Amino acid sequence: MDLPRLHASKLIQRLGSNDPFEISKAKNIVVIHEDLGNIYGYFYKSNRISSIHVNNRLNEFLARFTCGHELGHNELHPKINMPFLRRSTLFSINRYEREANRFAVHLLLGENHPYPFESKEEFLLRCNIPKEFHCFY
Repeated sequence: MDLPRLHASKLIQRLGSNDPFEISKAKNIVVIHEDLGNIYGYFYKSNRISSIHVNNRLNEFLARFTCGHELGHNELHPKINMPFLRRSTLFSINRYEREANRFAVHLLLGENHPYPFESKEEFLLRCNIPKEFHCFY
């Protein structure tokens, strides 16, 4: 099992929810909804206080996915300052972003599993994961 899927599964089992907003609250991560223009969201940690900022212009799915994605950074990359890497280095952050996307998809799937003979696409659509996010499964 890959790391993002494993972390999402353990978190769901431990907290009894796959809702990224509930999980954030349970983990004392402040979630702030604000107008971020064309940015979906970001994770920020300062003085051991974590916050997830979500663009208030997003539809319900994208808001949940974004919160899950940023929660993924907290779970998978707790010591990495993503805004600093983006702004100040030539270091590629693509791997971290892909991992956070995979974490978010597996978190939103919760304990759902494909039925026998159900295709990946059918399974993800049944679980309300839009097609453009299927590549992160």
